[in-house]
Formats: sequence, structure tokens, C-alpha cells
Amino acid sequence: MTGILTPGFSFAQHIYPPQTQKWDADKLGNQRAILRWEASTKQAKVTIPWRNIRVKPDQKLIIMDSLTQKQYEPDVYLNTNEEEGSFIFTPVSGKGIYYVYFLPYQLDDRTNYPTATYLKRTVQPITKNSDAASARVLRIESADKFNSNDPMEMIATQKEIDQYKKKYQDKAYLLFPEVREKPIKMNRIPQHWTNDKKDSAVLEGKADRGAFYAFQIGMLPVKTDLKKVKITASSLKSISGGVIESSYFDCINTGGVDYKGEKLLLNVDVKRDDLQPFWCGFDIPENKAPGVYAGMLTIQPENAAAQTVKIVLTISEKKSVDKGFDEPWKMTRLPWLNSTMAQANTVIKPYVPLQLKGQEVSLLGRKVFLDESGFPKQIETFFSPEMTSIGKMPNVLLNEPIHFVVKGQGTEAEKWKTSGIHFTGKEEGKISWNSTSTSENLKMQVDGSIEFDGFMEYTVKIIALNDVQLQDIAMEIPFAKDKATYMMGLGQKGGYRPENFDWKWDVTKKNQDGAWLGNVNAGIQFSLRDQNYSRPLNTNFYLQKPLILPASWGNGNKGGVSIREIGSKILVNNFSGARSMKKGEELYYNFHFLITPFHPINTDDQWNNRFYHAYKPVETIQASGANVINIHHGNEINPYINYPFVATKEMKAYITKAHEKGLKVKIYNTIREVSNRMYELYPVKSLRQEVFSAGKGGGYSWLQEHLHDNYIAAWYVPEFKDAAIINSGMNRWHNYYVEGMNWLVNNLDIDGIYLDDVAFDRVTMKRIKRVMTQKGHPGIIDLHSANQYNDKDGFNNSANLYLEHFPYINRLWFGEYFDYNNTSPEFLLTEVSGIPFGLMGEMLQDNGNPWKGMLYGMTSRLGWSEKSNPTYLWKAWDDFGIKGSRMIGYWVNDNPVKTDHPKVLATVYQQGKKIMISLASWAPEDTRVRLKVDWKRLGLNSKNLKISAPSIKDFQEAKEFKVDEEISIAKNKGCLLIVQ
Repeated sequence: MTGILTPGFSFAQHIYPPQTQKWDADKLGNQRAILRWEASTKQAKVTIPWRNIRVKPDQKLIIMDSLTQKQYEPDVYLNTNEEEGSFIFTPVSGKGIYYVYFLPYQLDDRTNYPTATYLKRTVQPITKNSDAASARVLRIESADKFNSNDPMEMIATQKEIDQYKKKYQDKAYLLFPEVREKPIKMNRIPQHWTNDKKDSAVLEGKADRGAFYAFQIGMLPVKTDLKKVKITASSLKSISGGVIESSYFDCINTGGVDYKGEKLLLNVDVKRDDLQPFWCGFDIPENKAPGVYAGMLTIQPENAAAQTVKIVLTISEKKSVDKGFDEPWKMTRLPWLNSTMAQANTVIKPYVPLQLKGQEVSLLGRKVFLDESGFPKQIETFFSPEMTSIGKMPNVLLNEPIHFVVKGQGTEAEKWKTSGIHFTGKEEGKISWNSTSTSENLKMQVDGSIEFDGFMEYTVKIIALNDVQLQDIAMEIPFAKDKATYMMGLGQKGGYRPENFDWKWDVTKKNQDGAWLGNVNAGIQFSLRDQNYSRPLNTNFYLQKPLILPASWGNGNKGGVSIREIGSKILVNNFSGARSMKKGEELYYNFHFLITPFHPINTDDQWNNRFYHAYKPVETIQASGANVINIHHGNEINPYINYPFVATKEMKAYITKAHEKGLKVKIYNTIREVSNRMYELYPVKSLRQEVFSAGKGGGYSWLQEHLHDNYIAAWYVPEFKDAAIINSGMNRWHNYYVEGMNWLVNNLDIDGIYLDDVAFDRVTMKRIKRVMTQKGHPGIIDLHSANQYNDKDGFNNSANLYLEHFPYINRLWFGEYFDYNNTSPEFLLTEVSGIPFGLMGEMLQDNGNPWKGMLYGMTSRLGWSEKSNPTYLWKAWDDFGIKGSRMIGYWVNDNPVKTDHPKVLATVYQQGKKIMISLASWAPEDTRVRLKVDWKRLGLNSKNLKISAPSIKDFQEAKEFKVDEEISIAKNKGCLLIVQ
């Protein structure tokens, strides 16, 4: 409709700080039309051509009189649809300006997971009033630029679409070349395409040298569904003879490199009347001469004739800095999706290169002895009971070799004959091997590998040599009894291993496929997989993308795990149940092992690095005694969740100032969800559900109005209108993430990252650790998790879920919904402290329990809560001189300090002739205890000792004790004693 002003094209996501909205969109909606009423009749009528895909026939409209701010509905709704709306209303103040809000909504009360419900109109009779004069539509506008329905979201009417198709009725599909500045945002033709003012077979653009120039080809099949669409490019040539070879062309929709570094060939099918954007580009070489370059793009579906689009690029004199990565709003970072950065399996400190001697593999603090079958014959660790050092005496984990047992119809198991082990790869960071075993009815092909951090991966293919009926195929892990004290996983909360245990698969409700069994200084996590494994969603979203039941291990829910004590052996039997196999049939019984601990605990790192978890002035944090700043998202230097690429100048200035004061800075940045403010939102959306999870949509209004459907709404920050979308799992966004971390380290000088739960696997974790520790950077990574043991998360233990990431974590912060008061010490040891895995941690929920936390060297974290103030304990540490002390936990069998009460535990911190004893009680009531001390082992003479409890605010009052005096311990509390 002529005379109506609409927003122009812009990089809406590039606006920072966010614009102040013209009105409160959460009360009136994001879109409005402005009317002028100049007649004198009692009623006015108007037709507003909003061309908005979100408007429904029952949509409520809110009219506001600009003079009085009075709000009311139309008198009569005549016609309402996505193309336009007609209605009659009463201009309450007579002549003047009236606003019509045409997508008003109401938010529910879930602050961080809100859903916008669009208001429905009051049902009224549809009658015309001939006395109503027409109001004039001045313009349509949005609350701010980010919410703008720019021309790419102004839909063409059905009439316009039909007319346009008629012009090209000989074509099986229509093509719409578009520059990067005009991202295709919806599954509909926008109005401006139907104007047909430009040649739809030509794309013209301007590019800088040394940067990726991105553009789009929109495809709309009009006669049939299209299969396996491919896009290729010729070389681009200039009049002066310059050439940009076709090898510099790429289309992210049709191919690429996956997060493991393997080539992707994507089959893109496009349904009839679906508009599919293909994001393409040329990586312009820096040395190309400026000029006009032209070439051809060929679009070839498998089942339709090819079409071509001419591309004309004007290459400027300008040379991009760092390939234009500092200007992501130009889509210069799209090649990051196919990055192979840090894929090489190089060893990461503190780990050491693998050593292979015969069939014995040595790695940091551990050894694996391989059987001829390819499975571990024995596993040893060499960590001290205190977990602070690596010794020479082995901790032997297995009672006998790990093996597969297959039972046929008879009473005896299939007898295997093995070809012996053959090593296929010998690198510093990974050793690989294979072995083949055969029995009368089966062949078992084993491919195994071990990496420098203790991760073992097995692909076990069992092939039927004959038609065979089987009672069971099982893998048995025979633990030495004294090395399987604790257990977590398979529905068991962390704690002492039950004497007998049974578990069955239930993937629809439970994110469970393995468990960890072990002691503090020796253990194994096993995870049962098959070739169709896909990492499920986590953190509130497991039920929307659960585990796939393994065809092998699961066997239609016949499979499971049993654990039995048999003499000195703890037999973990991973069985799959009865089945028949046809000759030639194959089954994959794949599994992973993680050998724990990963490295000794670094107690001095715990005492030296004190975290401040909030964005505050650097001077405030320096004065607090903290020296590592964690910058969460949702603040002015890191405003958007998991996309720290917008307020980069502000972040850089803050980090520089912190470094000048001797402080380190880490930022919130992970994968699980990503902000709607990401520059690459629509290119990623064009990948369908590769990066964004399929879902029911909904959530905050921006998502509903600009992503429309088929996504899962995630975290929302009201202050920044930051509405996140859930990632789908393992995909190419992980490549972008690695490149992004590299950019943040090299350009903003970050010292590390704070991970808030994790939705990527160990492959990506290794990659980011490599880029973050490059060139001497500290690469500090701390991991927070809410307790995942609940129905929404599939009843998995956070530590079990994330154990594959622990080799690269510096500190744990476990977290919301962890109960530090009413859970056992074994739970805190295995699920919270990190100590059995070579880590230490901190507490979060309700600021933790400081007395119990001190048994594990844990405090709460400063800055997160006004009530959380560990500085008083930090001062007690420093007064004692905890740095460089020897930590001997209560879990050490010969701990020299115990109490005479089994529910009151003691951990010792020894600094030469001075010791600090941490006591904490799990007794059901207040109690009194006496210390039981091996003074000789501590190197002290009990006759010349002074025992005191120093005054620590909010922790304990000062008091002195005699060596054999009873000490009062309140329920769920404890004390710190200094002995010297």
C-alpha cells in the first residue's frame, strides 16, 4: 500500500547497547500501526496491511489514543489475517493520532523461561457501518530495531505470489539471490521479491580482500519436492584477467566438516512451496587485485533441471584484518562452522605422551595391560591415597581380565579363539589396536584405542557365522573388591557401592547408560554405546531428545547391568539378554572406559585461585581478596548467553584493567543454548535442525515472531531481552565454538571460561583446552552443574554425566539442587568434591555447608550471593599458612587424625609442625567427640602442643582445648582446630 513507511534493511543484531523501546512491548506487543483520524464521524474504519506472518484471525488488537493513553479494543473486527486487518473503532478524543498494537501478548510468571501468549479478541458480530469514515495509516513500526519486521519479514500476499509464479510458470523452482545484509528469515516470499524490479538471475555484491563474502540463494520449489540439491560455482574472473578460483567457494548447507573433523556430505531436500535459503560464499584471497569479478553459480537438484545465477563481485582496495573476523555482522565467520582447529590429538598438560611396551600402555599415573583379545587384562593406577602425588606402588583394579561371554542354547559359553592383538596407530596422544576372535557360531572384531587422559574407546562388532539362538551376549568387568568401594550412575546416587545391584534400560525416562565404580585413587567409568549413539539433551531438556536404545546392549529392553560380590571380586555384568541372529547379521557392542583419577589434585591451585563470581568494578574485587573474576552473562560486558561477541570493546577494556591489577578474568561461554542476538542466527537457522533442536517453539515473543516454529526456547534475561535457543547436540556449531574461543583468547586476552553445564563431548572439550592454553595462556576452566538427578534430566549424576570433561577442568561448582546438609559424606566425596578424579570444587546451593565443605577443601564462591562470604575462611587459611600444606582427607585409611565418633569425620592439613584439623558432623544430634591422633606419624610430641579454635566469623568462636579434651560439635556443623 503506497504511502506506508516500513523499516529498511539493517543488521539488527549489531545494535549494542540495545535500543530503548518506544513503548513497553511486554504489555502492548512489539508491533504497531500509527493512524491519523481527521474526519468528524462517530466511528472510523481502517485497513492495516501489516503483512505479518504471526497475525491470526482471532488476534486481539489494542487501540491507544495518543492524547489520553486510553486503551481499548475495536468496536467491530471486520477481517483479520496475516496479510491485513480491517476494523471499526471509535476515536475517543476525536481528531488526532491513534496507535494500533496488533500483536499484544501476555507473559507468564516464569522469569527465565517465559512463554508469550498472544491475546485473542473479544468475539463480536461482524457488521459494517456505512457512516464510518476511513482513517489514514501513516506507518507501521516496531518497539525497537531488533524487533523490526524489516522487508525480509513483510510477506507477499497470496495474490502477489500467484502473479509472480505465473510469470515463471515454466520453471520447476524459483531462485532468489540475496546479499548477506538481507537474511532470509521466514518460509514465505517477502513482498519486495514480487516487485520484480531486479534480475533474479543475478547477484551483485561488494567484498573486501582477505575476508569471506557471504550471500544467499533462496530456493522455492513450485511444482514438486526437490531432492539432493547441490550448488557449485565457476571461478570468478575480472576484465583484467584476475581469477578467484572456484575452490574458494563454499555452501554451508550442502557440505562441510563435522565437529570431529570428518567430511560432511549433506543431502538437502526441499519440499514444494517451502522456501529454503542456501548460505554460500567466496573466501576472497588477500592478494587478489581489486576489480569486478564475475562468474556463474549452478543450482542442481537431483530431480529437476539445473538453473544458473550470475554472480558479480566488486572487490575493493581494502584488506581485511584477521580475515574480517572482527566484523561478524558481515557473516565473515561462517567458515568457522567447518573449522578443524585443534583437532590434532596432541598431548595437553599436565598429561604426558603415551608409552607402549609390548601390550602395556603407560600414561599419567596409570597403566593398561592389554589381553590378546584387545580388552584390558589389568588396569593399574599409581596415585597416593591422599591424591596429591603419583607413587610407585600400583593400585590393581581388576580381579581378572575384562571379557565377553556369549551363551548359546547349551550350558557352556562360546569358546573364543583370538588372532592376537595388532597395533594400528601409535601417536603420543593416542594408541589404537584391533583383534579378531572367533567361536563356532560368531566372529568378534574388536577395535580399541586409549588416549593420554585415560579414555578408552571400543568398537566391538559381533557377526553371526551361522543362524544361532543365544541366551545372552555380555561384557564382564571383574573389579578387585577393594577397588570398587564407591559407585555412582545407573540410578545410584554417589556413595558406597551396594552389595548387589540390578538395572535395566529405560531410555524414555532415564539418561543412564553407564556408571563409575572405584576408590578415591582408582576407578573405572563404563558407558555402553552402539553405532547409532547420539548425545541426548541435558539440563531440563532430556525428555525432548533422550538416548537411543542401543540395538545391541538394549535388545528391546532385555539388556541391563547386574553387580554381584563374589568373594574378592565385584562382577559387573553388562548383559543384553536372549536373541537370535541370522547368518551374516552384525551387532555393535561398543563401549567407553574412563580410568580415574586423571591426575593428582593440585591443592595449591585451590588455595591460590579465589573466584569472584560477579561482574563488579575491578577495584572492588581486588579489595575482596579474590584474584580470579568470573563474568557471568547478562551484564554490560557479557550481555548475551553463550555469544560473547557483541560487547567486545567493553569486555576488552575490563580485562585489560583487571590484568593491570594482577587479576585473571574468565567469562561465561558454553554450548547448550545460544542467544537470539547471534549475528549468524539466520544462516544457522537455514541448516534446519543441525544446530537448533527441533521443538514446539513458543517461548519469548521475539522467538515466536522471528523464528516462528520448530525450535526449543531456552534461558531468557529480561534486562537484555536475551532469548536463547537450545542447540541440537553434536554439530558444526562446536567448530564455531572452538574458533570463537581462539578469537577470544587472542583478541580479548581472556584467561579462561566458566561452563554452566555442558552439551558437548570430550572431543570439543579437548579442542577448547588446546586453544585456551596456547602461547602460555592459563586456560582456566571451571564447571558448574545443577543436580541432574531428576525427572527432567533423566536421573543422571552430574559427575557421571560430565566425567569425560573432567580431565580438562580446573575446578567444579556443583551447584543448584545439591544438598550439602542431608546427604552422606560419600555423596559429597563422589558427586561434589571432584577429589576421586583429581579435582577440587566449591559449593553453591544455599551457600553450601562451610564445615562439611572444609573436609574437602571447599568453600562457597564469593560474589554470587550476598550471604555467601568465604573471605573469613580464606583469612583462616592464610593465618594458618594453608598454601603448600599436605592435605590428608578423612577417606585415607591411615589418616593420622580421627575422632571417637563414627559420624564425625576429620581431614588434616599439615604445614610442617603445624596442623589444621577440619571436623564435620553427620551425627543426628549435637555431640561431643575426642580426637584420636597418631602424633608420631604427624611428627609431633603431644606433651608440648597447643590446640585452639581460631575465631572465624559466621563459622566458630575462639576457644582453646587440651589434647584429650572433649570437643562440642553441633548437628550438621563442625570446627577448625589449629595444633602447634
